[in-house]
Amino acid sequence: MLLGAAGLVFGPFVFLIVWTLGFGSSPIIPVWMALLFGAVFFMLPDLEVRRDAADKRRDLHWVIGAYLDLVAMNLAGGRGLPESLMAAADVSDGWTLRLIRNALADARITGTSQWQALGNLGEELGVDELKDLSSSLALVADDGAKIRESLGSRAETMRHRELAEVEGSAGEKSQSMLVAQLLLCAGFLVFLIFPAAMRVFEV
Repeated sequence: MLLGAAGLVFGPFVFLIVWTLGFGSSPIIPVWMALLFGAVFFMLPDLEVRRDAADKRRDLHWVIGAYLDLVAMNLAGGRGLPESLMAAADVSDGWTLRLIRNALADARITGTSQWQALGNLGEELGVDELKDLSSSLALVADDGAKIRESLGSRAETMRHRELAEVEGSAGEKSQSMLVAQLLLCAGFLVFLIFPAAMRVFEV
């Protein structure tokens, strides 16, 4: 709300600057400009929160792959599934594993299964990997060997997908750098050619 109000003031201020510089035909401030800036400023926090949420989900995706490997290692060490899920979440105090750890602890208090708690967490955060993990664990909860195989293959799939995403992001940044270099070269050429062109036109 504060940013929206600031936009209502900032729009007319920009118009006055433009009119003072001689680009406007009328000193009357259009209402649509104030409303436009107010709406844009009002939406800025939502856009920032959505961007931050997407970054947090991406971090969570990366951590889930490592978490699945840790669970599989604990299962191979002879622990049961509930103990393996909690032990794997205890290896770090980062916010991602802390979310998983809190969900598992709440499952013990409420009496629900831990994989159901993971599914609920995935539903709440909009993370499909946790929901898929919950469904897989519910199907093979009584067979430790199948759980290890399922978790291992799922973790490997996630790693391949993360690697593809990183390579795609690197490619996009390389293209952006190429475009920036081309624009810089074009500006430099204009800077070199402009004096000669002005002399030709003066003649």
